[in-house]
Amino acid sequence: MSLMPEDADPSGQRAAARPAAANAQSNRVTFSRLELHRILNLYGRMVADGEWRDYAIDFLKERAVFSVYRRASEVPIYRIEKDPRLARKQGMYSVISATGLILRRGHELERVLLVIDRKLAAV
Repeated sequence: MSLMPEDADPSGQRAAARPAAANAQSNRVTFSRLELHRILNLYGRMVADGEWRDYAIDFLKERAVFSVYRRASEVPIYRIEKDPRLARKQGMYSVISATGLILRRGHELERVLLVIDRKLAAV
């Protein structure tokens, strides 16, 4: 008795498809542990001050985005983006306002995040 394609074990087909799905996820841009630590420290301070209430993290193919919300139902007040394609040009880190205006872009995350820290100190 020979196995026809329709008689094949479906779990074997899914197992063969798993490595491709794992490779697709590894191609995404992510924040490193140190980058997330710095961003979440800033987020924690702003939550403690009552400025921010919620966040979202998106790991896309071309960039990683940390979005900050005043309320969960609104558009993000700030987006902190990491785009490795811009690493040799203007810098891979940027802070973008709710209107889409790029507030600061640079090669070092610490310096880029100062645009948000300084606004808190000025108020």
